[in-house]
Amino acid sequence: MSNLELYKKAFVNVFEVSEEDLGDAFTSDACEKWDSVSQMALVTELENAFDIMIDIDDIYELNSFNAGIEILKKYEVEI
Repeated sequence: MSNLELYKKAFVNVFEVSEEDLGDAFTSDACEKWDSVSQMALVTELENAFDIMIDIDDIYELNSFNAGIEILKKYEVEI
């Protein structure tokens, strides 16, 4: 499975959306299910999928599908 597929799978699992819903418009403000609990669930999914530990500052910045891609680059994960 590619990194992009793993990344999308994390969002699909946590927010119970289809891959077609993911993209520029998928943000914490636009998703009703995106709250603090789902935020931490997403972080856990990403940490497990990519074998990384995400810093607290990056957790706060993880507020959209696209922001997550940029954050993962800090951890040398290419999507």
